[in-house]
Amino acid sequence: MCGIVGIVSSEQVNQQIYDSLLLLQHRGQDSTGIATMEDSVFHLRKSKGQVREAYRTRDMRALRGSIGLGHVRYATKGAADREEEAQPFYVNAPYGIILVHNGNLTNTQELEKQLFNIDRRHTNSTSDTEMLLNVLATELQSQIVKNDLTPDDVFRAIRQVHQRVEGSYASIALIAGHGVLAFRDPFGIRPLVIGKRNNGSKQSDWILASESLVIENNDYEIVRDVAPGEAIFISSSGEFFSEQCSSNPQLFPCSFEYVYLARPDSVMNGISVYEARLRMGDFLAETIKREVSLGDIDVVMPIPDSSRPAAMQVARQLGIEYREGFFKNRYVGRTFIMPGQAQRKRSVRQKLNAMGTEFKNKNVLIVDDSIVRGTTSKQIVQMAKFAGANKVTFTSAAPPVRFPHVYGINMPTRKELIAHNRTTQEIASKLLIDKLIYQEVSDLEKSIIDNSQVEALDMCCFTGEYVTKMVTSEYLDWVEEEYSS
Repeated sequence: MCGIVGIVSSEQVNQQIYDSLLLLQHRGQDSTGIATMEDSVFHLRKSKGQVREAYRTRDMRALRGSIGLGHVRYATKGAADREEEAQPFYVNAPYGIILVHNGNLTNTQELEKQLFNIDRRHTNSTSDTEMLLNVLATELQSQIVKNDLTPDDVFRAIRQVHQRVEGSYASIALIAGHGVLAFRDPFGIRPLVIGKRNNGSKQSDWILASESLVIENNDYEIVRDVAPGEAIFISSSGEFFSEQCSSNPQLFPCSFEYVYLARPDSVMNGISVYEARLRMGDFLAETIKREVSLGDIDVVMPIPDSSRPAAMQVARQLGIEYREGFFKNRYVGRTFIMPGQAQRKRSVRQKLNAMGTEFKNKNVLIVDDSIVRGTTSKQIVQMAKFAGANKVTFTSAAPPVRFPHVYGINMPTRKELIAHNRTTQEIASKLLIDKLIYQEVSDLEKSIIDNSQVEALDMCCFTGEYVTKMVTSEYLDWVEEEYSS
């Protein structure tokens, strides 16, 4: 999971992109990068760390141009602590291309061989984004049939990219002297939204971003989502072109976006994240009613922030008082997306504090968005009991995460997942929980889809069913070996 943004504007875009990345910071905190285009010249700045740390006044002044893109990185492929792995990535031919990518490719073994042995291209990192960029550059070069690049050339190249690349990819690229290209994988696993605004001329300003809140906060109008398999090309002068470039597009948005990753004030694929989380609470409450005696619960509490909507609905549906017992230090990043287990464990205590007066002598029902590794959950239970809770019932608005996620979320190995090959009772014992209750898989699916036009979700980490054909048991074994080496 990363956050990406691309803008074609009538004015300088450096500040717009910076502001957009601040809004997307929750999607990645390992590194960040901004690239702008001034005529045919690229200006690039990328750095480890968060957005506010990465750009000084002199950096912003150097990022000149009315076209640009930006990225915040949450490392799922490649080392988290190497600046060389930060995006955007650049190749000098054809024309010069800079690209950012949100997602994970699942056929990198084959692509690595193809790029070196057939395309004669060299990649200098372990990032699958650099692979994607070089595949795009190869196909774009092969499709240029006249002296200059046309939208038809671009769309033919993306058709070939879809043929060669598997996995999840929402991508934005700058093509020197020509404009911005955006494309989404044929399953639409990772989000990408289009916005525009009137700039007083014949052409509009355009923005593409991972989440709709970026579009609204920059005073653009939300147009629609980029469709699965679709490519968008916006010329330097603001002309907008689009074409479906996949022979069999199907929409399977990642369910974990709605559970945890996205901000609640975003709408993706026509689904409000906030409303989906409210519905998760409604369905979870029905499961809780079947599992426990409500007379044994005194208060309902959320783990801030992403579980708050679900917890509010649980309390409402159960008729039990809603209280805030955990308080968050907002200067500590999201523990789920921190790169190492030791750092996650250390950061939980720095991030949350339990207020004793809210726990003392109470039977507490805690609502969290999900339980992945169990690191956070176990410490939260210990904090609640240390603060004086009599009994802790722990509930998850998501089902058990039993299988690796290979489409852009950093949980690639089975052994790190607390629910893998364990029963609910075994998980509860390991996490020192008095009673553990999970959301049902079917209820999560209904919570997200509701009355939208989305017909199916990527729920691989809950069901073990993967929408791309390359994800086999052998592939998962290879991923685990790569991850542990």
